[in-house]
Amino acid sequence: MACRPGGFRVIGPTTRIRVARPSRDLVAAERFYVEGLGLEVLWRTTERVPGEHDLLMVGPPGAAWHFELTRDPERPIEPTPTVDDLFVVYLGAPVAASLVERLEAHGGTRTPAHNPYWDEYGVTVADPDGYLLVLCSRDWTA
Repeated sequence: MACRPGGFRVIGPTTRIRVARPSRDLVAAERFYVEGLGLEVLWRTTERVPGEHDLLMVGPPGAAWHFELTRDPERPIEPTPTVDDLFVVYLGAPVAASLVERLEAHGGTRTPAHNPYWDEYGVTVADPDGYLLVLCSRDWTA
């Protein structure tokens, strides 16, 4: 990995990244992120093991990142999203109304963004746990 001035880079473009959140209902979360958004199930727990979390991992196959939703049935954690807990997807094209409709049909709720930037350049949809997905029409430019 290339070094930054005064230090070294720990995270590079191929570093594996996991974003994890608690969920009240993994079935509802799967409906939203897989059937609604179009991600794929990369892994899920298939049996209940005492002392372990139920788990659903979704993302694009072969990517260096995945989105992980967890539920501890023995000690559930209530999701506590804030208005700035965003999962932003840069589409680089206008947000298709059919995509928003599909997300709503699979448990999402279209909502105004706290930051007006996201309303100007995209659409914000709350997932079944209340976390916000932003579909941004802009390109990501580093």
